Amino acid sequence: MTRREIREHIFLMLFRKDFHDNNDLLEQMEIYLSQLSEPTLEEAEYLTNRFQAVLSKLDEIDEILSETASGWALSRMGKVELTILRLAVFEMKFDEGIPIKVAINEAVELAKTFGGDDTPGFVNGILAKLA
Repeated sequence: MTRREIREHIFLMLFRKDFHDNNDLLEQMEIYLSQLSEPTLEEAEYLTNRFQAVLSKLDEIDEILSETASGWALSRMGKVELTILRLAVFEMKFDEGIPIKVAINEAVELAKTFGGDDTPGFVNGILAKLA
């Protein structure tokens, strides 16, 4: 799996967060992983660890987003946009192995794939302000 594919899988797993109880997220992650076409043990472990790492920082991430996206309550954001931003903020603030420019660019690419016409600009604007 490429880094981009891994990021996309993490996004898709995180997207389930707003539709399920926190108690069900581990099961949802297992369901998602079981539907992938045979990830290696290493890939499955990495996806699991990454997913759980983002979830463990979610309160901090949401606080950062709330401060940065002034005028936008998180509850008003679309689920796709919010999930992309959460993943990008995690990469920007808590993953020293990913340069900030790469995190922003990858978030915009996710927005182009999964969001509407305005999503890439919205995501880029919020993350540029944060950077």
